[in-house]
Amino acid sequence: DDDTFSNVFCEKSKKLINVHLFALAAKYYSLANLGVCTPLEDMLEALRGDNQGTTDVKTDEFMNNKKSHEVQVMSELVDNIANYCGIKQVVDIGSGKGYLSSFLSMQYNLKVYGIDSSNTNTNGAHERNRKLKKHWKAYQSRGRAELKSQRLEKANDRPVESEIKRKAINEKPLNDSSLQSQRQVTIQDLVPSCGFTEIATSETSKQTEVDLVARAQSDESKLSEEVLNLLNVLPADAVEFFSSSQSNCGELCEEEKAQRKMASLKAKASKSSESNLYFPLTSCITAETELSDIITDLEDCMMVGLHTCGDLAANTLRIFTAKPEIKAVCSVGCCYHLLSEQFENQEDCPEEVRGFPMCQYLKDKGWCCGRNARMSACLALERVAVGQMLPTESLFYRAVLQVIIEEMYGVTKSDRHVGKTFSKSSSFIDYVRKSLKKLELDDSKITDSCIMDYYEKYKHRMNELEAFNMLKVVLAPCIEVLILLDRLCYLKEQDNIAWSGLVKLFDPVKSPRCYAVIALKKQ
Repeated sequence: DDDTFSNVFCEKSKKLINVHLFALAAKYYSLANLGVCTPLEDMLEALRGDNQGTTDVKTDEFMNNKKSHEVQVMSELVDNIANYCGIKQVVDIGSGKGYLSSFLSMQYNLKVYGIDSSNTNTNGAHERNRKLKKHWKAYQSRGRAELKSQRLEKANDRPVESEIKRKAINEKPLNDSSLQSQRQVTIQDLVPSCGFTEIATSETSKQTEVDLVARAQSDESKLSEEVLNLLNVLPADAVEFFSSSQSNCGELCEEEKAQRKMASLKAKASKSSESNLYFPLTSCITAETELSDIITDLEDCMMVGLHTCGDLAANTLRIFTAKPEIKAVCSVGCCYHLLSEQFENQEDCPEEVRGFPMCQYLKDKGWCCGRNARMSACLALERVAVGQMLPTESLFYRAVLQVIIEEMYGVTKSDRHVGKTFSKSSSFIDYVRKSLKKLELDDSKITDSCIMDYYEKYKHRMNELEAFNMLKVVLAPCIEVLILLDRLCYLKEQDNIAWSGLVKLFDPVKSPRCYAVIALKKQ
């Protein structure tokens, strides 16, 4: 009922009069409560069908905890979407230093183009890949040592495993069609424990050479979880395959030696002629960007973006809907405060494509959020809820600074930014002086005692400031809902979209901007 929250604000003054009801209303209109999101587990299950998920890979040796969580979850989803659509090429928009891009190529063997507007980020992506390759030999040596001990353990466990497999197969008969549909069941798993003629010609016949090779490769690949984690995060072209059969090279016949040498030369030639599966590129992306001008071998692909900043998230969706070769999109936006709005400053380039609103419904209503609301949307309610409080002192410094520059310098608007001056300042005086220099204002116009007078004048209002910011935090999810639903509605308006939805990918405490906008085109 719309009347439920009618008493939150005073009808005449429009001031907040019921804080408890305000908080309840904010919760009611949050994305988690509206029931419009598709659960991640449901989507993965629908994409995979009968196929099982990949082995869980830990990435925290190469990334911090937040980035590791984001990359691991998102890359698994992207791989499943790519497989579902039958594509092998991925375009990562706003790829930064290539954390997601490199992992998609290393772990899932996807061909990834990472596009970022910053040359510094692109160079950082190249350097990161170089470092991963540099450490490969150490991981490989450790892998060999772990493999030996792993084999001894597995040798003791095999009789038990065979008995379990035999019982499982006896309980559930298999036929040709079920074998084909269950891709996770391999031939070498079934041969020792069943007598079906489709798999083995007879109980007494020996295994074919293919089965023996498959068994050897299977044994060779059974490393410990720790080693697998390291192998899987390295580039595909960094791997030098090793095999226990190489130690018996002296016992091979000359013909087999020649065959192996030729195969090795072919492998090296192939590896040297192929580029890395991950290609970092530098380019600024707009709604009018032609990807084929940037990627010469563009083919059927999907677009991804992990925390695409401001308008870049909106432009990613616009490019996706406009280009027939892009079959799917998975975009997690951030930095809502940097979004441009169509109805905020209408005198500035009215024909220019803006980041908000996107859908026709909000355009028809002339909807505008404003910078303050968009700034609020960036706040992290879940983090505050678990005790990660807002930086009240730095916010207080910034508020008093604004009073100073308005009253002492007559400045009410500036294109310059103070940035992270608070963390580099030893006191409020130091903070003000460093900020004035960043804003290119003459700090000699104000004395230290005058600066401290301003501080003392407003110090008693710090609690008031904290309460105000807590109200902004409570409201933050509602504003984020508006922005995300605008993007979803835009996709729903398109005729060429088969499915679109919002999916909560990340733990919001680890990664506050946790919702992905996902869409698949009609085939």
